[in-house]
Amino acid sequence: MSTAAVRDLQHQLENQANALNKIRKDIAKNHQVRKQYTIQHGENEMVQKELELLSEDANVYKLIGPVLVKQDLAEANANVAKRIEYITAELRRMDGTLKALEEQQNAKKEEDELEHG
Repeated sequence: MSTAAVRDLQHQLENQANALNKIRKDIAKNHQVRKQYTIQHGENEMVQKELELLSEDANVYKLIGPVLVKQDLAEANANVAKRIEYITAELRRMDGTLKALEEQQNAKKEEDELEHG
């Protein structure tokens, strides 16, 4: 095998390794962001359950910056439900992205094995 062919092969392997590493980093980032959304989802579900325990005339306050602002109970319920809906949609989207990334990773690995078996 000539030195030019060895260099080309080495360059090709480096490119494939870099592509695989990028996919792995993207998967790790996806897991990290998904974990944050999962925590937020749990917190919002807890707030929703607490709001359900309140009577309709209860005072509800929302923290906006350093200030507590009085909020209508129905509005608070609607806001929390909307946040849960948004977070759930984001989690679904991230699951789809993660699945696609994992499929790309597996395809790259199979491609590398076939080429360099």
